[in-house]
Amino acid sequence: MASLERSSPGPTGTLAGRAVELGQLATLLDETGPTVMWVHGVAGIGKSALLSHFVHDAERAGARCLFLDGWEVEPTPEGFLAALGEAAQIRLDAPQQLAELMEGRAHPPLVIAVDAVEALRLLDTWLRSSLVPQLPDGVRLLLSGRHRPATGWLGGPSGRELRVLPLGPLGMPEAVRLLESRGFPGTQATALARRLHGTPLAIQLAAATLPARPDFRLPDASLQHIMDELSDLYLADITDPLQRRLLEGASVVRRVTEPLLQAMFPEASPADAYTRLRTLDLVEALPDGLGLHEVVREALERRLLARDPQRHGRYRRCAWQALVAQTTGSGRSELWRYTADLLYLVENPVVREAFFPSSRPELVAEPAHPDDATALRDILHRHEGPEGARALWRWWQAMPEAFFVVRDADGQCQGFCCRFDPQQAPPDCLAEDPVTAAWCQALKASPLPEGQRALFVRRWLGHDDGERPGEVQAACWLALKRDYMEMRPALRRVYLVLADLAPYAAVAERLGFQPLPHHGVTLEGREHSTAVLDFGPRSVDGWLARLAAAELGLQGDAVWLDRQAHELIHHDRRLALTPLEFGVLACLTDHEGEAVSRERLLKEVWGSDYTGWSNKVDAVVVGLRRKLGEEAGCLETVTGVGYRYRRAGNGQAERA
Repeated sequence: MASLERSSPGPTGTLAGRAVELGQLATLLDETGPTVMWVHGVAGIGKSALLSHFVHDAERAGARCLFLDGWEVEPTPEGFLAALGEAAQIRLDAPQQLAELMEGRAHPPLVIAVDAVEALRLLDTWLRSSLVPQLPDGVRLLLSGRHRPATGWLGGPSGRELRVLPLGPLGMPEAVRLLESRGFPGTQATALARRLHGTPLAIQLAAATLPARPDFRLPDASLQHIMDELSDLYLADITDPLQRRLLEGASVVRRVTEPLLQAMFPEASPADAYTRLRTLDLVEALPDGLGLHEVVREALERRLLARDPQRHGRYRRCAWQALVAQTTGSGRSELWRYTADLLYLVENPVVREAFFPSSRPELVAEPAHPDDATALRDILHRHEGPEGARALWRWWQAMPEAFFVVRDADGQCQGFCCRFDPQQAPPDCLAEDPVTAAWCQALKASPLPEGQRALFVRRWLGHDDGERPGEVQAACWLALKRDYMEMRPALRRVYLVLADLAPYAAVAERLGFQPLPHHGVTLEGREHSTAVLDFGPRSVDGWLARLAAAELGLQGDAVWLDRQAHELIHHDRRLALTPLEFGVLACLTDHEGEAVSRERLLKEVWGSDYTGWSNKVDAVVVGLRRKLGEEAGCLETVTGVGYRYRRAGNGQAERA
């Protein structure tokens, strides 16, 4: 079976059991067809294959198609337009410029197909309220993802027709025919079809594992259990031990690249390891690496975590170190890919849900409109005292663009958030509001570095819950993550205020917020808590790296080994290593926690079989400790033997 090609749609042949769905998609090519089509279905149900076949058929019919993989697009308007322009081979600064691609063209139209749209959750409001209304005539948008469209789409975005196409399991006849086409005889195909839940990915995995096991019987179980069983069988069929380990390593990361393979498997050639992985039939070829389908990846990762949690953790730590090294000095166009890779390593639910959602949001956040004033005033009077309400109402009058509102399925305002860059705010408003005045004093005491910015999150309030945790607060935090992405890499600090910090204290601490005890605010005689999150010199990307590091038992400001550059990295500072220093440190970190003899180091680094006493190793270790500075304690002397590398939790050098 050939490797999957998610980045290059246009397969040949037929698509089993999807004739009706292809017919629905074909309406996009009609002059009277819908502007937007949204395909949704569970993971593994065949959405990507359906899109690929439609794109192929549409182009054969004369339409032009621009295909985007949501996982490869930075979830900001700038990032989306840049990716779309790259696909169209033009510079694209605004959606209206797509009209240039329509000049001299009759129908069929131009189709923009976006797969894995769940990866663009932060961009959902912009897609609906900005992109779609500005699409030139003859341009269609095809979106595909795990979830149904959010409530804001259901009324039709700005008068444009939206059709929703749910993608369900294959029917029994189609599943049987697909299994028969994969070599299963009729009786076996019928029995398997009942157990594989009509899921094309499960059928593909069964075809890769079961023919060699004619007596094996799949249990009648849930799809997850079936995928776990088949993934175990698939792994067992791989006779090459290195290839098996490579597949396990691939299960802990979002995508596989040669630098990641070099970090996780230093004993192997990264080019050879990449080639070995690419030959596996369940590995997808991505535009900038390799990947496993998410269902297979999750099954293999669960297996690895259950059977060898230490190896699972080591792979993730190695991946973190390689990714942080790659983000250092990366340009804007490449930075998002490394950021998305780091995000995949973050398990903090507050952060992970914002970027990798597990469900469809019921409430949506979007820019406030003038007719929201009545609802905003009602929420203010319900939850704020006169002084706080007056200050926020002044902000509404001075900077309505600083407000976004949270709407329910009926479009009713259920809450709001006020946030802005103080550099763009009226100075008199900043001075008159006790909260922003305190933050300005904090900025004066600790100024921002030149070229970096702050975000003031002045207040979020829900109609029913006020500032307390709930659905409105979750929608607000999601929208704030969108602000983070749009303001990076210049965004350095975020300031917020709460009347009652207790419900958020644990989460805020994990995210890195620090209280500002000398800049508290009293409103209506009640003390309000203010806090700041300092992202550091590498902005949001550095913050995410620290979050992942903390979860992996590493320190965000650790020193680690960049194997490609033969350098140590501390923050953004690189320390050059001599070939011998690199060899000794690489050998010790490869055997973390073990006592490595001088003789072994001489053999592996110097290529010498000398077994007597030699001070060559000691001299190199002295040089390494000097360069490690405060982290020198990670290189321990083992009396009478040699040296040991031991990672510690106080900022020590980490295993490469």
